[in-house]
Formats: sequence, structure tokens, C-alpha cells
Amino acid sequence: MHQMTLAEIARGLADKKFSSEELTKVLLARITQLDPQLNSFISLTEELAIEQAKAADARRANGESGALLGAPIAHKDLFCTQGIRTSCGSKMLDNFKAPYDATVVAKLAAAGAVTLGKTNMDEFAMGSANESSWYGAVKNPWNLEHVPGGSSGGSAAAVAARLLPAATATDTGGSIRQPAAFTNLTGLKPTYGRVSRWGMIAYASSLDQGGPLARTAEDCAILLQGMAGFDQNDSTSIDEPVPDYSASLGESLQGLRIGVPKEYFSAGLDPRIAELIQNSIKELQKLGAVIKEISLPNMQHAIPAYYVIAPAEASSNLSRFDGVRFGHRCEHPKDLIDLYKRSRGEGFGAEVQRRIMVGAYALSAGYYDAYYLKAQKIRRLVKNDFMAAFNEVDIILGPTTPNPAWKLGAKNSDPVAAYLEDVYTITANLAGLPGLSMPAGFVDGLPVGVQLLAPYFQEGRLLNVAHQYQLHTDWHTRTPQGF
Repeated sequence: MHQMTLAEIARGLADKKFSSEELTKVLLARITQLDPQLNSFISLTEELAIEQAKAADARRANGESGALLGAPIAHKDLFCTQGIRTSCGSKMLDNFKAPYDATVVAKLAAAGAVTLGKTNMDEFAMGSANESSWYGAVKNPWNLEHVPGGSSGGSAAAVAARLLPAATATDTGGSIRQPAAFTNLTGLKPTYGRVSRWGMIAYASSLDQGGPLARTAEDCAILLQGMAGFDQNDSTSIDEPVPDYSASLGESLQGLRIGVPKEYFSAGLDPRIAELIQNSIKELQKLGAVIKEISLPNMQHAIPAYYVIAPAEASSNLSRFDGVRFGHRCEHPKDLIDLYKRSRGEGFGAEVQRRIMVGAYALSAGYYDAYYLKAQKIRRLVKNDFMAAFNEVDIILGPTTPNPAWKLGAKNSDPVAAYLEDVYTITANLAGLPGLSMPAGFVDGLPVGVQLLAPYFQEGRLLNVAHQYQLHTDWHTRTPQGF
């Protein structure tokens, strides 16, 4: 059962080959047995899962149907779940039980999805390796000595290890696509505003976006269908009709114009990954796609701009965690200032403190114009580059990451080296565009991803291209040894 995709589970449940309760119990037992190797879960919600599975079986018995009805999933631990710990991977929120469900959680529960638990993540989604979590690092099932990527590494590792078929995740600068690449999954960051952020604890509000992580594009289409849609509780949610993503998966790629930016193939890209990307391009050409070289001239400025904007927004968002209203509170404070200092110093880890300090500096009176305002101007130039490119091509293709997954601890002493690993993913967040990573091969036994970017609200186009590619390749079917 654990080897089935979300689509196969939907068909099995519809054909009454097994019940949701049976499947849920199998996966819960598998998580209990195997997750100690990976540390991909922070919380297991066994009682809730069995209760939801029984309810889904009853709904099916009454004639209801639906691709997510009775399907087991997990949520990244920054989606608020009523009455269940929502920690953001931080000591600061270790004792926080959300009083309500995030919109994404509520929508998927209404569709009948079964929540197995909450997955591990970089603290407050700040990181590219899932090593900054207060609950310990997550390990990559393809090689337990390597990182699974971050910040959605817990969701990625759990799905890759076949502990469950799919999971929710979030992407602020590549945190869905990079873990997908590192663990041989398909991961989609939707257009900014396509998926509600209400109840999704914020890192950088103008960049964060929720999306699906799964083994196939078909599964991502199913999960995104349940997540997407307008939400009046979220002021950044966009009132745009949600198409049937699964219905568009059979479209031909004949004549599809694929742009390949020349800036992607610089000295920083591992030549073995470059070769796999070229192989992917040839495969898509066989399916009828037309390849065109394009340019994104301001890509080189994206990382410095992102690492001003994101920490600036983080310093603002995380100011609410002060030891007064909720979250960690230090013991026996001498006065209010001592309460603030020690509560935040004890509650936040090193990476979060580093980004808060950078952000507060960039927003300070003497430096706002020099840093934050300039970064926002660069952001606009990055967006303009994409708009010009999409006048010429239908999608943009390139590597998801410049290197395969690195060893645990390898970049801990050099945060900037880890930041540079986001060079290909960050631009989509700065521009608000949808992006997808799909499996493209292996380097030294570690997975490699190819990234696709599309114009606003063209998630269906990305999913179709990935689905057609996966019909003619088998990278996405490979399973890590021992799982």
C-alpha cells in the first residue's frame, strides 16, 4: 500500500480494494517504524487520523466521491491545526496549540483528506537544509548522511521514503522546489495569491506561498486542487477561478516554446547537473517542444535582493513573539526588557536570530533607502525580465539547484554558501510566478531536479509538461533503498 501514489489510492478507494482506515493504519505503523531514521515528523496525529479515515469511509459508503476523500497526507508544521501543536520547528512555539485551522488545512479536511501528522521544518522556514529545526535535523532517505533540503525537508523526506503519498509545504525562496529536487519528488510553488496564507505562520509575507509535494505531477495536481482558491480572510489571496488541474494533464507539447536562460549555465552549476538538464531538454524536444535560448539579465542580483527583503519582512513578522501573548516565556524576568530579551534569545535559534538582525538593520532609519528600497527596485527588474521572456516563450526551464544535496553540517559554518544554493529558485518568489521541480536523474546516487517556470496562474501548464515528461521517463518512480 505504501508504494501507491495519490492517484492510485483514489482509484483503490473508489473500487473498494481497501478502506481509508486500513490504509491509514498501515502508514501510521510505517511512520512509527521508519521515521526515527529520518526525523521527518514533529507530531503524529494518530487519533485524529483514524477518526478522519472512518469519516471518509462513511462518506464513500453514502455515495460521495473525490480524489482526496480518504487520502492520507501530512502538513508542514507551520499550518495552524486546531488543538494540535503548531511549532514552526521552533522552541518559541513548542507549547503552542493553534485555536483554529489554517484555510489550507480546513479545505483539505473538507475534501476528506486524512491528516497523519505535522512534518519537521527549518525553524520558521528559514533555511535550505532542514538543519535549523529545534527538533533536530531531517535526513535525506536517499543518503542518511545528507540533507533533504529545506525548509520543507520534513514533508519531502516523508513522501520520498514512502511514509505517505503527499504532503503540504511552503515556498519562500525555493522551499518546495529545492527539497523536491534533493529527494526525487515533484514539488509545485503556485502563483503568489493562488493558495491562501491565512493560518500559515509567516516568514516573509510577500514571498511565502503554500503548495504540494508529491511523487508525480498527477498527484500534485490532485493536492493543489484541494488547496487552491480565493479566501476572503487573506488580503493577498487573488479571486481567480481555479481550473481542473487533472483535466489538463493530457495536452500535447507539440509547439510548446521552452526558454532556456543562458545565465543558468554559469560556472556555479555542477557540470553533471547541466548534462542531466540537457537530457531533459532533449526528451521534451522529442515530445514536440521547441527550445529557445533566452536571457534573464538581472538574475545575478536576485540573491542579494532576496536576502534583504526576506529578513526585513521576517524581522517585522517575528516581532509578535515577545514572551507576552503566546509562545516561549523566560522564567523570572526582572523587568519587561529582560522578558523580551531572554524570551526571544531562548526561543529563537541562531539562524532565525541572524535573519531578524539583518532585517532590522535593513529597515532601520539610516539604511532603509540604501538596502530595502533598493532591493525592492531590483525585485521589479527581475519581474520585468520574466515578463519580457514570456512574450517569447511559454515556459522557462533550467536546473532547480546548482549542486546535489550536501552532507549534514557541511554548510553550517558558512551560511552564505547555503544561501547561494537558492540561486535558481529565488527569482520565482521575487516575481510571484509559479514554479515546479521534477526529477531529472541522479548524481553520485543523489537526486537532481529540473525546474519549470510559467506565467501567472499557469500552474496547469507546468503540471501538464511535468506529467508528459513523466509518462516518458522513469526517474520519478525510483525509490530510496531501505524504504
